[in-house]
Amino acid sequence: MKRNKDPRINAGYMSIKDYLIMLLTLSAINGFHMWIYQVLGQSGLMETNIRLTINLLMLYIMITAAVFLTGIAIVRHVIWNRPMRTISEAAKKITMGDFSVRISPSRRDGKKDFVEVMFDDFNIMAKELAAIETLKNDFIANVSHEIKTPLSVIQSYATALQKENLQAEERREYTATIVEATQRLTAMVANILKLNKLENQEILPKADFFELSEQLRQCAVAFEERWDQKNIDFEADLDEVNVCYDGSMLEIVWNNLLSNAVKFTNPGGKIILSLKIQNAPESESFAVISVTDTGIGMTKDTQKRIFDKFFQGDTSHAQEGNGLGLALVKKTVDLLGGTITVDSENGYGTTFSVCLKV
Repeated sequence: MKRNKDPRINAGYMSIKDYLIMLLTLSAINGFHMWIYQVLGQSGLMETNIRLTINLLMLYIMITAAVFLTGIAIVRHVIWNRPMRTISEAAKKITMGDFSVRISPSRRDGKKDFVEVMFDDFNIMAKELAAIETLKNDFIANVSHEIKTPLSVIQSYATALQKENLQAEERREYTATIVEATQRLTAMVANILKLNKLENQEILPKADFFELSEQLRQCAVAFEERWDQKNIDFEADLDEVNVCYDGSMLEIVWNNLLSNAVKFTNPGGKIILSLKIQNAPESESFAVISVTDTGIGMTKDTQKRIFDKFFQGDTSHAQEGNGLGLALVKKTVDLLGGTITVDSENGYGTTFSVCLKV
């Protein structure tokens, strides 16, 4: 079986220095051999005392073997044991939770053999683990904060309901607030579970052929009451496109994008839902789905973080969501092999565009 060479490797495992060490070792052995031969020849021992000659030859062989093995041990330590010990010590620090450890290159010529590439991969792994650890800590902190808020609301209004002198109108108001808080908490937990399943790939895409334009129409109609309440002008421009994807996963994308568009569009604004086919080289075709609104828009800094978990750029709408919708969208699109981009200007609306292979 032919092995594919890593394109990053541009040098052999043993350098010229290593070969020189071995050559010098062999030269020293050969010189020692010649010296012994001359001594024995000049002394006449080879002719007069055979037993002594044999003993000297045995001693010579033992010394030669010792020198050769010492040379091999030095080379092995330099080119094998030392880098392996380095990566072993670094890995030990990783297991103890120190993700800041990095391994410096051992070569000074700037080239890379497979050990240097292994060091690079180890550093990348350590960097990714550090990022995951940071995300995990942030996630736990954000979840704790987000759950604490609705629980505090429920506790406060449940305590208020225990008062005996409450009017019927106040009781209904408190009860409605509790129901709203529990609905928000339920939605947040459901989104956390969905996101966790997507991140661990427990939800595997099941591809089926269906008409994408019809799915978009059905998702849009589900928000008709909401955009009517805000007197929003909704426009759809959909090409007829058949795709092969997991339809339930794509519904997560469309529902979240449409929900955000309605939420952040001011009364009397406009939302445009578009589906167009783009033909690319090599006979590939792509479906480009765009959701455009005339809402509040986003700053450049907000756009950079818009797909982060629990991030909410506009805190005035914080009660209407939990900052997980777009994280779900991004993860879903990535799993399906598509791309999503955002184009927005603060105060002038936003366009989310999803590109999927047809």
